[in-house]
Amino acid sequence: MNAAPEAPRVEQFEAVIVGGGMVGTALCALLAQAGMRVALVEALSTPISLKQAASALPAPRVSALTPVSQRLLTHLGVWPAMQQTRITPYRGMQVWDAEGSGDIAFSADEAGVLVLGHIVENAVTLAALNSHVVDHPNVTTFFGVSIEALQRANQKADKQTGGDWLVLDDGRQLHAPLIVAADGAHSSLREMAGIEVASDAMQQDAVVTTVQCAKPHGGTARQAFIDGRPLAFLPLTVAGDDRYCSIVWSTTPEHAAELCGSSRSALGDTLAQALGYRLGSVTVCDQAHRFPLVQRHARQYVQEHFALVGDAAHSIHPLAGQGVNLGLMDAAVLAEEVVHAWQRGAPWGAISTLKRYERRRRFDNAAMLALMKGFKVLFGSHHPVLTLARNLGMSGMNQQVPLKRMLMRQATGERGRLPLSCR
Repeated sequence: MNAAPEAPRVEQFEAVIVGGGMVGTALCALLAQAGMRVALVEALSTPISLKQAASALPAPRVSALTPVSQRLLTHLGVWPAMQQTRITPYRGMQVWDAEGSGDIAFSADEAGVLVLGHIVENAVTLAALNSHVVDHPNVTTFFGVSIEALQRANQKADKQTGGDWLVLDDGRQLHAPLIVAADGAHSSLREMAGIEVASDAMQQDAVVTTVQCAKPHGGTARQAFIDGRPLAFLPLTVAGDDRYCSIVWSTTPEHAAELCGSSRSALGDTLAQALGYRLGSVTVCDQAHRFPLVQRHARQYVQEHFALVGDAAHSIHPLAGQGVNLGLMDAAVLAEEVVHAWQRGAPWGAISTLKRYERRRRFDNAAMLALMKGFKVLFGSHHPVLTLARNLGMSGMNQQVPLKRMLMRQATGERGRLPLSCR
């Protein structure tokens, strides 16, 4: 007589997070810090270490972390490790229209803050968060596995309630009252949940690489609008040398292909000329990478026992460097709402709890998406009236310190009711 097949092994958690990027790992750390038992599921086989992140050459993907994001990472205890690895504070920002005379400059002094933000390689932020959660007693990590299926409570034959199940590709099952999709813009878990996304192709690709300039950056981020295509030189400091920058050029797919197909020498000359030689000659240190720009916004952030955070909920044009900051704020707000419910014995995966997170985050994310689209339309137009208006507007705003201070507070993340972890 054949033995009955073994029932699948089910592991129980209070929350399961799918996606071990910066946002998912930060959320994991916040929930674990509060005492919740959390599972973190990531398709990559091994977590990145701080030693790997501190390689000789900066990684091509960076983020402009706001002071609010810095406070969150300090709250988690990972900021000191990031400081010891590689971060670059910036106290100034210069923005100008290469087609005219409009320009505007921002400074930390005008904003009444120590710094406007920090340029940090994504790998450095992630490595510091990894080091925090991998050995945390409240965290179980599942690296090198992917999701086979999402089973909802009402789909189970026994009609159990109280959470959903994730089936991993190695046969294991994870059950929790809360499952969070933090698996990026092309989230497979979001698709499994049947959540639709509004997409807006920007008709642009982003070209990224690391360069060394003849002149030091002076702790200033620079952005030029060239024929409606923003080129950013973001300051980096490598072994005390402040002549490095990470560049992000959002341009047409054809121009992006041309840039990535150029020799490093030719690309350096093109970048120096495009920036008006403000930092002198430019030497390209690494391969140039390109990726298409698409803004996305999920039709809903939450369902019963289920939530989206970060790029799984929204992806944004890199123009203002706000993508990861928005995602980290998602993580902080969701954690605050969930932990409050969990601590008072309320159902933390209930739609009533998760809707509070959605209400706190959706408007801010939608406003930033709309603002980036507006900037693209304004600076992408060659109409003489719009060209004149934006140049006069930038130059006029440069003289209005109170207005600039208000804009800088918005850009540094000081918007709305901040969660306690970010205050």
